[in-house]
Amino acid sequence: MTDTQLTRRLANAIRALAMDAVEQANSGHPGMPMGMADVATVLFTKVLKYDASAPHWPDRDRFILSAGHGSMLLYALLHLTGSKEMTIDELKRFRQVGSRTPGHPERGHTESVETTTGPLGAGISNAVGLALAERILAARYPSLTDHRTFAICSDGDLMEGISQESIAIAGHLKLNRLVFLWDDNGISIDGELSLSDSVDQLARFKACGWNAVRVDGHDPEAIEAALKATENADKPTLIACKTVIGFGAPTKAGSEKAHGSPLGKDEIAGARKALGWDYAPFEVPDDVRSAWAEAGRRGKAARRAWEDRFEALEPAVRDEYERRLHGDLPEGFAEAMAAYKAKLYAEPKEVATRKAGESALAVVSQALPELVSGSADLTPSNNTFTKNMKAITPGDYSGDFVHWGIREHGMAGAVNGLAIHGGVLPVGSTFLVFSDYCRPSLRLAALMKLRVVQVFTHDSIGVGEDGPTHQPVEHVASLRAIPNLNVFRPADAVETAEAWEIAVASKERPSVFALTRQNLPQLRLQDRGENLTAKGGYELAAAEGTPAVSLFATGSEVSLAIEAKTALDAAGLPTRVVSLPCFELFFDQPASYRAEVIGTAPVKIAIEAAIRQGWDAIVGSDGGFVGMHGFGESGPYKEVYKTFGITAEAVVELAQEKHAAVA
Repeated sequence: MTDTQLTRRLANAIRALAMDAVEQANSGHPGMPMGMADVATVLFTKVLKYDASAPHWPDRDRFILSAGHGSMLLYALLHLTGSKEMTIDELKRFRQVGSRTPGHPERGHTESVETTTGPLGAGISNAVGLALAERILAARYPSLTDHRTFAICSDGDLMEGISQESIAIAGHLKLNRLVFLWDDNGISIDGELSLSDSVDQLARFKACGWNAVRVDGHDPEAIEAALKATENADKPTLIACKTVIGFGAPTKAGSEKAHGSPLGKDEIAGARKALGWDYAPFEVPDDVRSAWAEAGRRGKAARRAWEDRFEALEPAVRDEYERRLHGDLPEGFAEAMAAYKAKLYAEPKEVATRKAGESALAVVSQALPELVSGSADLTPSNNTFTKNMKAITPGDYSGDFVHWGIREHGMAGAVNGLAIHGGVLPVGSTFLVFSDYCRPSLRLAALMKLRVVQVFTHDSIGVGEDGPTHQPVEHVASLRAIPNLNVFRPADAVETAEAWEIAVASKERPSVFALTRQNLPQLRLQDRGENLTAKGGYELAAAEGTPAVSLFATGSEVSLAIEAKTALDAAGLPTRVVSLPCFELFFDQPASYRAEVIGTAPVKIAIEAAIRQGWDAIVGSDGGFVGMHGFGESGPYKEVYKTFGITAEAVVELAQEKHAAVA
């Protein structure tokens, strides 16, 4: 048997398992696994540095299936190469509740799945982050970091807008360890790709600074030659693999009918005959299984050599490397933050929380050398480039700040990839109103339980003159709706520092910051001995006597609440103020604590320069609300606040009205 014949036989095992699993589930996408089986086989048997017995080895090559609908390609590869978890029974339970073989690959749910893919374009943006993380760590640990990132992508991945952002930044940064394998099958769900697309993808990638070649995706020798040519590339590479979707299916191959539904028993029988695969469903002959198992061991020698190099390092270097990979905070971090907060208490200042965020970030980044910050072309406004940072540039990855350009979605996807890789603590930033562009990747970060931080400044109508297009009124509520995402809207410099402490320590929950452009007074003037922001909400100012009014606020509106409290106290209505910098952490607290903080005052009013959604859980549906009920207005921010009645005077008036109604 020739090498080409063996490769085809190994690929046919993938095709058969994909057909059988989709048929048994009566759901799934057999076409892509069947079409890309030859490409994947060459990659895993000839090129990929991978050891199935050590799927989390730090210097392994990364494989991303961005075309996540073709998940059976990945599951078949994991099973055949020897994943202990991916048994034949798991393949038989494809797309069933509780299986390790969900419809789209899920990081953390299935061993060896690097990232959660499904939303098209997400995987390739993650791959850019993975490739950048490799370059960053190679600059710091050259003897431990030398791997590549391979991503299989579909026509859909390349049509999604995030793909342009991703390939542009990858080309600009010259991420030469990155390879995309495009399943160039000319078919989308609607039919021929020509119905909706006529882009010359090779020209597009070349224009973005990539190498780009086309090969026959069913010619193992051509595929191997193209892959081997990328080993010493000076740029990232696109390999367009011309394939037939549903390869081998007698009547459905090459058409949309092979894309997203089972082939059917008769079509599968015909495919088995055409492929020369005379075996029962889910049966893999011994010779094929043995060859695949050998492929799964290909990286063992490289792994052992890496382990030897690792053990030869100084103990302190090994410990620091492992600390970074595990995401642990270093010794001295708590002390550095305590010293910073002590300075805040000693020298309170009136500053915007974006500026307070910069000051806190300077301390955090000094203590955490793995932190890599960045901004989507709003660096002077986001304040995420501190004086101790250095920009990463094409070919020089020794810095710790990324100029992402005006690519919010691509930035968010790549930031996820940096976190997925490990050894890097990524921070992105833009305006809060542009978090809409980041939302799909933020949702995936929360789903994957990634430690990422996104700093969103210009958080409210306080943006003022920029007008309603730049005044985020619904965005905080929208972000709070994402499960497992901490949304911080700190009231002053102390809460901002506390939020940073929480964000970098949260290994399984991403964080976003909503920070002001306008200056705010420091409200916390004494150290209370604990991180109060970690509770999500706390009583900032107590009432003088039995509370008649409770005011609840976040961010810039907490100072309005304090101002209103002074007036209400003077008017004979004892008032307390509660700061709620993070709803998610507050709702994590025991019911007894939440009840204590919410209190029993007959009048409860929420104050936030945003929409009401979400506040009823705090003040009740009958509670008062001072905030936004529509979009904003252009003008000086103080005038805009007055225009929409978000003032201390308005709070006082509403509190008096409600008190009179319940008296």
